[in-house]
Amino acid sequence: MAGFYLGVFALSLTVSFLLTRQVRRLAVAQGWLAVPTVDRHLHRMPVPRLGGIAIFSAFLFSIATALLVNARLHKLPSGLSAQSFSTILFPGLLIFLLGVFDDLRGLGPYVKFSVQALAGGMLFLGGLRILDLPIVFGAHQFPWFVGLPLTVLWVLAITNAFNLIDGLDGLAAGSALFSTLVVFVVALVSQSSLVALMTIALAGAILGFLRFNFNPATIFLGDCGSLFIGFLLSALALEGAQKAPTIVAVAIPVVSFGLPILETALSVLRRLISGRPVFTADREHIHHKLLQRGLSHRQVVIVLYAVSALFGLVSLFLLWPTGSSLGLVLAVLGTGIWLGVQHLGYLEFGELRRVALRTMEQRQIFVNNLAIRRATEELKKIRDYEQLCRVLVAAFEANDFDGFRLTVKLLPNEHSVIDLVRLSQRQQENIYFDWQKAGTVTFGDSLASWQLTLDLVTTSNRRRGFLTIHRLYTQRGLQMDVNHLTSIFPVALADALDRILGQEAEFITEQDASVMVAEAG
Repeated sequence: MAGFYLGVFALSLTVSFLLTRQVRRLAVAQGWLAVPTVDRHLHRMPVPRLGGIAIFSAFLFSIATALLVNARLHKLPSGLSAQSFSTILFPGLLIFLLGVFDDLRGLGPYVKFSVQALAGGMLFLGGLRILDLPIVFGAHQFPWFVGLPLTVLWVLAITNAFNLIDGLDGLAAGSALFSTLVVFVVALVSQSSLVALMTIALAGAILGFLRFNFNPATIFLGDCGSLFIGFLLSALALEGAQKAPTIVAVAIPVVSFGLPILETALSVLRRLISGRPVFTADREHIHHKLLQRGLSHRQVVIVLYAVSALFGLVSLFLLWPTGSSLGLVLAVLGTGIWLGVQHLGYLEFGELRRVALRTMEQRQIFVNNLAIRRATEELKKIRDYEQLCRVLVAAFEANDFDGFRLTVKLLPNEHSVIDLVRLSQRQQENIYFDWQKAGTVTFGDSLASWQLTLDLVTTSNRRRGFLTIHRLYTQRGLQMDVNHLTSIFPVALADALDRILGQEAEFITEQDASVMVAEAG
């Protein structure tokens, strides 16, 4: 049996190696080249595409040869026939032709998804389907109208996951090779001859092609290659699930396809968080991030090969499941993925982390917001300038600002008020009041800080000065609702100043008038 599989692998590898040269020559002659036209393209010169033709042809040839040999020598269990392969090969052919057309003419995402969904439906009708998820839902079996969309979703996810990571020379093919070998090992353990034969043939075809696709690549995989490989692996995982134990059937394929699944999940989440269309291309993929950190093209590919191999190795621990093995594997992978994503420095996830931290700090935000709202209500009632200053200090001494300056614009009839205001100082025709937190260095040109200036305009549209709020540059978040601070609070402060200073001016004027009458008497 081992010799039979080794022969299929060697045949597929040899045919793929020879055919890749011919396909590359044909692609150059026909002008089927991938021309770098946008910034996200990392190659600088036109490179032949359609390398998937060599992989598909080598895979098909080796499978056909294996079936002919098996018909004579009976190396594989009985019941294995061309008909059992057709359930996967016919929809696989549809996906391959879809990729060829996309490479030559180009297709929109919705057309591609529709054809892929059709191929997933063909698998479902052929008996390769998801009808239960025992790890999540126990022994409950789904009806067909639930199992069909789940099956199609699985096919769409894995098919496009391998297509999505096809951004560096040899990356998609190499990652698929590791995943294929894992599925092959699982098939041997579960004694699924069909899956074992198809995966070993696919592994040979990928390895033969990879000789020409590794950096610097002389031919690209193309959509016909990446889509076909992704679809075939998704179908083989469904086929293998029919015979494997529950944990093997569900967990191992997901873990072994870890890199493309992770890339897909990150891409979708990033675009949703940033409000961009999910199908928008960008330069924020994992391999782009590693390139931005100074690694060379080849170094990035080798690092991601190691990541793919690690996913595959960890998934094999689930072949002998114990009560805690799944939890341990998920914990290790979850920790590794979390640390890796943090190291890549995605801005979207940094913002998500900031929002999460802000949610945890909600109590302090409530306290700060209430201080400003309470000051707003008190400003509507106070009749004394010194009391106004104390209200401002009380509002800001417990929040995340470090100081403020209140600059009050005096009207012509209010200049006499200056001498009565003990807490403030005179500045030309204005008065101002400064405050800063205890222990804070005096604000000035040499102090690293930022400031927010609020214009103080009354409800009657009269300017009464401005309030400048200072904050030192710091890592701590600003834990308050700035909208209330910048909209309602300045109006209440302006109205309070207008009311207080106007009353003081009237009072002084009345006193002066009384004095003049007394002197005249």
